[in-house]
Amino acid sequence: MVVVRELKHEEFQLAEKLWEEYRDQKNDMPGERVFGVFDNSILAATARCTRHPDGLEMDCVFSSERFRGKGYARLAVQALINACGSEQIFIHSTLILISFYKTFGFVPIPEDKLPTTIRERFLFCFGEMVGCNVCPMTRQGKT
Repeated sequence: MVVVRELKHEEFQLAEKLWEEYRDQKNDMPGERVFGVFDNSILAATARCTRHPDGLEMDCVFSSERFRGKGYARLAVQALINACGSEQIFIHSTLILISFYKTFGFVPIPEDKLPTTIRERFLFCFGEMVGCNVCPMTRQGKT
């Protein structure tokens, strides 16, 4: 049975356990919301929405290796957009996933169009996000 829903704060450790496969990400900001896809009660995929002082960022779109190819990342992103999509959302997409995010209405933007606090997360790229395999994108909010 597949269930798609927002994780409760006390379930964030489930996401952190899954993210050990994905750059060892942690939930560390009070403005975070995590959306997950559960396959037979096992967290299989996530998408995280973080409220920064100057905008919303989606990241941690990830599906565990054993659950890939089932469309679970798509379900997690759609759940996030359904809940947070009334506002503009920014992402740092890997280059290979640009077409995936375009299916949700995201469009590439220049680095300098990212809100400062979101852009600062990729300062190590020194103004060359493409060289870091990253493309900034945004999706306008829907009312």
